[in-house]
Amino acid sequence: MVFLMKGLTSAQELHSYFQQYMSKTNQLIFTAFLASIAAVLQAAGGFLPGVGYLISPFSTAPIVLCTIISFRSGFMGYILTIVLLLILQPSEIIVFPFTTGLLGLGLGGAFLMLKHWISIIAAASLFLFAGINILQYGLRFPVLGPSVSSTFHVVTFVSIYIFSALYSWLWVGISNGCMKKMHAILIK
Repeated sequence: MVFLMKGLTSAQELHSYFQQYMSKTNQLIFTAFLASIAAVLQAAGGFLPGVGYLISPFSTAPIVLCTIISFRSGFMGYILTIVLLLILQPSEIIVFPFTTGLLGLGLGGAFLMLKHWISIIAAASLFLFAGINILQYGLRFPVLGPSVSSTFHVVTFVSIYIFSALYSWLWVGISNGCMKKMHAILIK
C-alpha cells in the first residue's frame, strides 16, 4: 500500500520536455498522429470482431499522451478522434467519448496535476465512472451489456465505481510504465 502514496514525476518532466523542444506546429502534427492511432485502435472492435474488442481499450493511451503534451493537445486529440471515428466506425462514436477517451483525458490531466498514485487513480476513476453512468443511465445505452438494466440500482452503481477504480488503477500502471520508458529515451 505504500506505493499508492509514492510520487510520480515523469509526467511533469515529459510535459516540460514537449513544451521546450517541440514547436506548436510539431505538437499539432504529433497530436493529429496520436488521434489517428486512437481512432484506429478504437475502431478495431468493429473491423476485427472478437480480437478487436481486446485492442480497442488501448485507444486510451494516445489520448493520455496527447494530454501530457498539453491540456489543449489532449482536448484536440479527443475531438479529432471522435471526428475520425465518425468516418471510420460510426458505431464507436457513442462508446469512445464517454469511456476510453474520457478516461484518457482524465488520466492525462491527473498525471499533470496530481502527485500520488492514489489521487491519480481516484481522479481517473471518477472520469470513467461519470462517463459510464451517463451512457448507462442518462442515454440508456447498454454499455454494460443487455443483461444490466438501465434503471438505477445501488448495487450496479457501486459495481460500476469499483470497476472504474480497478480499470483506472491498471491504466495508471500502464501509463506510468510507458512514461518511464519515454523519459529514459527522451530525457537522459
